[in-house]
Amino acid sequence: MVLEIILFLVLGIGVGTFGTLVGIGGGLICVPIFILCMSEGGIYPYFQTAAQITGTSLVVVMANALSGTAAYIKQKRVFFKAAVPFALATLPGAIIGSKIVDGFSGTELDLYFGLFLLLMASLMGWNATHKRHSDISEIGPDFKFPMGLGIAVSFVVGFISSIFGIGGGVIHVPLMIYVLGFPVHVATATSHFVLACSSVFGVISHFLLDHIVWIPAICISIGAAIGAQIGAKISQKTKSKVILLLLSCAMFALGLRLIFLGSTTH
Repeated sequence: MVLEIILFLVLGIGVGTFGTLVGIGGGLICVPIFILCMSEGGIYPYFQTAAQITGTSLVVVMANALSGTAAYIKQKRVFFKAAVPFALATLPGAIIGSKIVDGFSGTELDLYFGLFLLLMASLMGWNATHKRHSDISEIGPDFKFPMGLGIAVSFVVGFISSIFGIGGGVIHVPLMIYVLGFPVHVATATSHFVLACSSVFGVISHFLLDHIVWIPAICISIGAAIGAQIGAKISQKTKSKVILLLLSCAMFALGLRLIFLGSTTH
């Protein structure tokens, strides 16, 4: 048990560092590890259902996002004019997603969503290597963006975050950059604030539905909260191009995982 706790803490630190650096919350790493190593037949078989995997992963996402958001607020990188309405828009989707995941096989959605992520990752990788991106970390209150579109996207982000347990930043960050026109550093910080809010409500819903396995949830979350502070500090010295390339690689990896799951279960 002691060894398991240490491994969970180390995993959490890695998840939190990377998740905060690219603004995705860390569930992108947790979910595949939970499926491969901690489901039935794995090294530590804690999980019996897909709902337990997503619910527990979302607890880690919440800890990571809350800690990272606190660091980004101190750095004055969260654009609250967008963060607050976007966060409110994620809440209905997060609640709906947690309620339908019990009866959700998701094989076709895994496949199609995986293909979408591969396309997004490829476009982001191309843009990161062929276009210049601003490294500014603050924008003024007069910054203009399409609020209605941002709210609509945020609803979908909350829904996907709660179903997959991955955190919606994997969609939110690229859309904020390429569709809404946010600078990279501001997009990752603002997305983290939104993710913190949506994950809290998602976790509450999963808790009420008894989807959370508490030993890995607590141990990995402690590590993720520590890692989030590390990731926020690293991001201050990281160029936008590097963040975009890291995020595109993360999206590509998730897309491949989803396609594999969707194709092998048909």
